[in-house]
Amino acid sequence: MRRLIECVPNFSEGRDPAKVDAIVAAMSGVPGVYVLDREMDADHNRSVITLVGEPDAVAEAALLGVGKAMELIDLTKHTGAHPRVGATDVVPFIPIDGVTLEDCVALARRVGNEIWKRYRIPVFFYEAAATRPERVNLENVRRGQFEGLREELKKNLDRQPDVGEPKLHPTAGVTVVGARKFLIAYNVNLNTSDVEIANKIAKAIRFSSGGLRYVKSMGVELKARNLAQVSINLTDFEQTPMHRVYEMVKREAERYGVMPVGSEIVGLVPKKALEMAADFFLQLENFSPAQVLENKLADALSGVPMTSAKDGKLAGLARPFLDAVASPTATPGGGSVASFAGALAASLGQMVAGLSRKKKSQASFVDQLSVALDEMRKTAEEHAAAIDRDAQAYDAVMAAFKLPQGNAQETRQREEAIQKATKGAAEVPLEVAECTVALFERLRQLESIAAASMRSDLQVARLMAGAGARGALANVEVNLDGLKDAAYVASMRAKVAALRERLGDAPRATSA
Repeated sequence: MRRLIECVPNFSEGRDPAKVDAIVAAMSGVPGVYVLDREMDADHNRSVITLVGEPDAVAEAALLGVGKAMELIDLTKHTGAHPRVGATDVVPFIPIDGVTLEDCVALARRVGNEIWKRYRIPVFFYEAAATRPERVNLENVRRGQFEGLREELKKNLDRQPDVGEPKLHPTAGVTVVGARKFLIAYNVNLNTSDVEIANKIAKAIRFSSGGLRYVKSMGVELKARNLAQVSINLTDFEQTPMHRVYEMVKREAERYGVMPVGSEIVGLVPKKALEMAADFFLQLENFSPAQVLENKLADALSGVPMTSAKDGKLAGLARPFLDAVASPTATPGGGSVASFAGALAASLGQMVAGLSRKKKSQASFVDQLSVALDEMRKTAEEHAAAIDRDAQAYDAVMAAFKLPQGNAQETRQREEAIQKATKGAAEVPLEVAECTVALFERLRQLESIAAASMRSDLQVARLMAGAGARGALANVEVNLDGLKDAAYVASMRAKVAALRERLGDAPRATSA
């Protein structure tokens, strides 16, 4: 199976192309590593390089980049608008295909230790690889920048690195290594040079100050262009999309009598993020990603049936899943069907929100309907992913039952594996149930802003959500019956009861 990760190292050099060329050359020389993008910014005095490839190859490329940056970049002589603590400031690893976030965490830890071993550069871990809660957020690790951290390490034990000695490399500082989901670096430029305005807007939109979830931001002065910029890191574009961030920046800017004069993406961006923005701003009627030529072509080349609602061949879209459920195998089974029901409910809700916001009668609810549309799209995708997750969880239980039990040790190990896998098989449908119950409630809220003509569609959506939730809860309960951890079972049954109550179900008797 193909295994791909992305790595986006940030280097504290954005003004000398020769130095950046040398760093890129060091990394691109590793077989199996592809340099997809490079960005240099003179105001920030920073470059961002995007690498993709097999995990081990990308890890080695990142290490070589760190070594070359140590040779070429002296932070004691470095100035720029962007905060930094190292010549190689951050090295994040991102799962792409056949790799989990946990795999990237393990890789980040390995690379961090190797950076110290090879170059004697201390390392901090952040995001999913963080060893302390306060180090999850990069801004906490980078507080005080190179100069401030250099002094603080002398006296503050809480700021000691995760790997290496409690002092900075004299010229290369420290490197922050982590694992995370895909991040979009997105900046909005304002028609003012007043960086204080940009800072106020950044404070209003970032999550740490009470703004948008999954948004990190700061104000930056672009001296070369005589502009102020709101510099943004968007850590989950599916839950907080780019267009929502831009709209909030625009509204906040109006409070200070300024406006955006452009925005920019640093590095690469998922096509889906642009599709979502296009759908929002263009108010496209009945838009589907299947209308994008490249998406349709990719499906054709991968063997996905070339059918759509517009073709009048809806059965062709559903048939592969129906055939899989009907086949005489244990998976996909009831849990996957429950997830599919939730996905259908969310998709119907997405349709209702999308069509309602096109109607003049609902003009006053356009913003709310657009938010609901994003929520429903995300929920549908979560349920679609859970179809496979449920099947995988059940397969893990079956694999545990097939373990040998020839002696006492093997029997004990088999039983432990069965118990662990059964807990996993209970937790996946519980997550589905939690998501589907929330969807069930959200669909009810949608009734007050959706077009009256869509009432029956919403009713069907709620019925499907209720069915999906109850089906998922039934799968939780059947797995709990096989568990010996009484405290765990009691906790799970309490969660099941609470979810049933939100659905309006009568309490059920439970086995002792």
